[in-house]
Amino acid sequence: MKPYSPDSPRIPAVAPDRAETEAKEQDTGRIIDTVNRCIGLLPRDKLQHVSSIGLSGQMHGVLFWKAKRGCNWSKRDLFTARDTSQLITWQDGRCSSNFLSSLPNPDSHLSVATGFGCATIFWYMRNRPEFLEDFRVAGTIQDYVVSMLCGLDGCVMTPQNAASWGYFNTSTNQWNTDILKGAGFPLGLLPQCVPSGGWAGQTCSDWHGIPAGTPVGAALGDFQCSVYSCMSARTDAVLNISTSAQLTFALPADFKPPDSPQPASSISYVPYFEDSYLAVAASLNGGNVLATFVEMLTSWMKELGAEMTDSCLYEKLINCALNQETSELSVSPTLLGERHDPLCLGQVTNISPTNLSLGHVTRALCHGVLHNITSMMPAERLQQAGVCRIVGSGSAIARNEVLRQEVEKAFPQPVVYGQNVDSSVGVAMVLCDLMREAYIIK
Repeated sequence: MKPYSPDSPRIPAVAPDRAETEAKEQDTGRIIDTVNRCIGLLPRDKLQHVSSIGLSGQMHGVLFWKAKRGCNWSKRDLFTARDTSQLITWQDGRCSSNFLSSLPNPDSHLSVATGFGCATIFWYMRNRPEFLEDFRVAGTIQDYVVSMLCGLDGCVMTPQNAASWGYFNTSTNQWNTDILKGAGFPLGLLPQCVPSGGWAGQTCSDWHGIPAGTPVGAALGDFQCSVYSCMSARTDAVLNISTSAQLTFALPADFKPPDSPQPASSISYVPYFEDSYLAVAASLNGGNVLATFVEMLTSWMKELGAEMTDSCLYEKLINCALNQETSELSVSPTLLGERHDPLCLGQVTNISPTNLSLGHVTRALCHGVLHNITSMMPAERLQQAGVCRIVGSGSAIARNEVLRQEVEKAFPQPVVYGQNVDSSVGVAMVLCDLMREAYIIK
């Protein structure tokens, strides 16, 4: 893959065979253009009074760029992407189980999976080493934006994002440099680590009316920020179902993670704020499973000569399922496997002539999504942790009344649905709390 440039066509960074079908990339230039359009819609007179900037984004993924040449600042006080790779996302599947087993064991409690930044870099190192020669800096997409805003030569990264890359010890907040060096890993691509909730620098230029010199926080994980936006008490558990699904609760302040990975465990421990952790069951299968079901049906309908938009079909499926309160049909919706069990794929069982209606199938699918995430973190585990309430969030839950019904059936605890649950809200709350604490100290 050549570096991204607004003047050059896209050339995919994938090798033949498995890489072509398993690669999951996004266009960096389009992402930054979208950011510019979104910020441009905000009132400019309000932007002039912004006191700090916080960013969060999808974790695990990796983006490469050339030092000091990662963007172009225009006279319209915005920047566009330049000399970057595509964003290789958390859904990238190029690292097979055999490939992952050939990597060195990390000095961390977190396992390494396909789509994790360090695993992706190892893949390029072994399969496309010439690709890495073009770049000197790497980070997540949100780290890249922070670096461009601050005019940094390199990249700074919080433990939240570093842990999502793999080969990062959250107890010492250090990369596994000795292990990586021994495996020939390009250590120069590892970002400098700074505390979650800390500052990365200041804007190097005016940005959509936000003055130069405005403090910029180091980028945070979207998952942690979403939790921060709605977990009002430590006795809350948060269930988020958007593209994927996560169920999480806060661990005691004195919790220490295991010394080594537990790859067969469905629960992982991710860094939160102030050296604390969240216990999380992170499923790869959430709203994306429902979207795949809708896409399958629209594809079948098209082959049969009938067409309907995805949104219209989705609405009809929900209405059908609302008229079918239960179903004996059983759907295991793990189309993508799970990180702790990648070979466990989807199944449909207990099929009979009486449960083949769209209402039955949709109800069973929604039930299956909830059953899968609660099998990864059972209700008993939540009760043992002192969880008193479930806070539901995410676009799939918001759009789907059937899914909300299945959520309320799945837990003995009361369920509430968060208002303004969003990672962007969460990162703004983090920075407000940070600035408030700094004011109090002064």
